[in-house]
Amino acid sequence: MAVVVVSGTGTEIGKTVVTGAVAALALAQGRTVAVVKPAQTGVGRDEPGDLAEVARLAGDVFGVELARYPEPLAPATAARRAGAAPVRPQEVADAVEKLAAEYDLVLVEGAGGLLVRFDDDGGTLANAARLLAAPVLVVATAGLGTLNATTLTGEALRARGLAQLGVVVGSWPADPGLAERCNLTDLPGAAGAPLLGAVPEGSGALAPADFRARAGGWLAPVLGGSWDAEAFGSVVR
Repeated sequence: MAVVVVSGTGTEIGKTVVTGAVAALALAQGRTVAVVKPAQTGVGRDEPGDLAEVARLAGDVFGVELARYPEPLAPATAARRAGAAPVRPQEVADAVEKLAAEYDLVLVEGAGGLLVRFDDDGGTLANAARLLAAPVLVVATAGLGTLNATTLTGEALRARGLAQLGVVVGSWPADPGLAERCNLTDLPGAAGAPLLGAVPEGSGALAPADFRARAGGWLAPVLGGSWDAEAFGSVVR
């Protein structure tokens, strides 16, 4: 895979940490990695954003941020309120295609969910993924409500003819309850795609060296790791 789009079933669910883990594993395999953030919201001009966090966790990645808006809102709303130009799906696709000619892997980290609007014409991360013909890795929550949100995301992907690479739980609790344990079994059916990992809660707070050393145990082989859904499920149930 030369390009992978990382989306979520919502916001603040671990997309950046998952992106960092995927990037870290690719770098460990000797691949060159670029990460694109189409729209960074809720961060000031001189403050570190998601790309800085991915680079801190993963290492030597090249980051490209296409737009930044100060208010923590959907990109289209944040752009309008800032009086700034919105990001268009074609701009995202053009930037990613240029990087894909130079880097072995390009990760595209969205803002919030798949259908959050980039612009007032209805452009979304899904539109960019379709222009790129790139698979989408969905990051989901572990607890109650995740099955509905994951099902809706899977249906939106299929309706647009987009390939879903799989689902990663972005923050797996240290002490999972009944809902989390059951969701581990039910998420693949809800998504219509395989479960490809579970990142322990708090992983983003690890020292970079520890993060990189442990990342392989969080993600499945298709993402460069050694995580096995069946083995993991047998341990946590």
